[in-house]
Amino acid sequence: MALGLFRVCLVVVTAIVNHPLLFPRENATVPENDQEIIRKMQAHEEKMQLERLRLEEEEAQMAAEKEAPEQVAEEGQQQQETLALNLWTTLCMILFLIIEVWRQDHLDGPLPECPGGDEDELPVLGSAPLRGVTLPSQAMLGHFHEHGIRGTMADAARTREFVEGFVDNLLGALRSLCNRDTDMEVEDFIGVGSMYENWPADRPLLCHLFVPFTPPEPYRFHPELCCSGRSVPLDRQGYGQVKVGRADGDPLGCICGKTKLGEDMLCLLHAKQSGAQPCREMEDLLCAPESPYLDTMRVMKWFQTALTKAWQRIAHKFDFDLAFGQLDTPGSLKIMFRSGKAIPFNLIPVIQSDNSDLHFVSHLPRELSGETPASSTDWLLSFAVFEQHFLRITSKGLPEGACHLSCLQIASFLLSKQSGMEGACGLGASGLSTYHLKTALMHLLLSRKASDWKAAQLHSRLQELLCFLEKSLLEKKLLHFFVGNRKVPEALGLPEAVRRAEPLNLFRPFVLQRGLYRRTVDSFYKMLENAPTLVSEYSLRVPSSQASLSTKAVVL
Repeated sequence: MALGLFRVCLVVVTAIVNHPLLFPRENATVPENDQEIIRKMQAHEEKMQLERLRLEEEEAQMAAEKEAPEQVAEEGQQQQETLALNLWTTLCMILFLIIEVWRQDHLDGPLPECPGGDEDELPVLGSAPLRGVTLPSQAMLGHFHEHGIRGTMADAARTREFVEGFVDNLLGALRSLCNRDTDMEVEDFIGVGSMYENWPADRPLLCHLFVPFTPPEPYRFHPELCCSGRSVPLDRQGYGQVKVGRADGDPLGCICGKTKLGEDMLCLLHAKQSGAQPCREMEDLLCAPESPYLDTMRVMKWFQTALTKAWQRIAHKFDFDLAFGQLDTPGSLKIMFRSGKAIPFNLIPVIQSDNSDLHFVSHLPRELSGETPASSTDWLLSFAVFEQHFLRITSKGLPEGACHLSCLQIASFLLSKQSGMEGACGLGASGLSTYHLKTALMHLLLSRKASDWKAAQLHSRLQELLCFLEKSLLEKKLLHFFVGNRKVPEALGLPEAVRRAEPLNLFRPFVLQRGLYRRTVDSFYKMLENAPTLVSEYSLRVPSSQASLSTKAVVL
């Protein structure tokens, strides 16, 4: 009963609820209101999205403004660190330059002395000088120089006179064969080296003669030094180049470049068909192919050919023969008598530099370092005439009978004998030469007082010379006497470009070639060990004697 009543009530309630008149008619617009609400919600959502984007932009801007000071501070810190680093680098560079200047001043000061007399007490490089080798006494050295070397002076004068007379005839014949309009013009020779500086030390006596030459008119040589203020490669220090050009600066001698030609005028000299003329002209002037610079190899070939033709022209006047000597020395000549005696000498073609005593040399008798020029247009700079003038001027201010040339003669004699013994035994060549000995002596002449070169101090000065050379060998540094040396007397007339150039190290090959350096050092100390035996034995000999030494008496 109750269940039935419940069912009736449920039906009535359902009917009432679903009756269409129970609610107002505007409820029929609910779906339209929903769409409007949706549109409003979409518009609101878009508005909120725009607002969100604006807020994000403001937030990003605020973050950028906040990071800007930090970035500026970081950049400022980096700039400060860079400035500090640059300042530190500058200070280090200044300190390095100060140390280098001090070192150069120290090197340019009085040279260190080594034990050899009462005034010589300083050791060399903290070790026993000359490895403790004791040179012969003053009396022994004086006797050796008087009887073993001095006798060569008279023979040197006669040899020099004979060679000069013959070379005069030879160059005269050469000039007679040359065409003044097309060939090089050979000038009078210049004697250089030990034979003309009064210190010949050993036989055979050898004359070195420079033969200057000039181009035909209207050409001229323009020497260019490789020791100016600009940076010079190490392999080209001590070299120069010789440019060939016309005196008026025009390589072809045409006036078309100096005057204005009409539009309908053609310069036949500069036409295309004559384009090969300058190259051919330069080759005729002994220049390198396609270059205005003089070629050393072409010059030597021309010089040898000219000498051969000149000798053929005058050979009938003499009762001896003339032949080229050493193959590695193009200007080496030898006069050979029928008796078997020979007189060697060197004729070296050179170019004078701007009316000075500096010469550009095509070759040296031997490349002591074993190096060759980087190019055939590189010419060696020779200061041989300056050296001769310096020794002559210095000798005038020294006491009578000064021992400076005696020191050089004895040291050169010892070096020559040591080199001969090593060559006979097949040992490698040493890098030390008499030119290094003369350079060391000239440095000592500048640093020593004139009174220190008395004849009674021969032993002290000879030992000082050898100590100086030993120190230079151990340091691998022997500066050229003229290049970069502002202490050279101005009376010599040394070119200012040479005086202000960077110093040139003559021992640079020892830095690059360790084998050569080791052989040179070993040879130097063996020479010192053999010195007492050589001096003792040759003191009792006539200088011309060429008898070999006992192998037991020398160290090889």
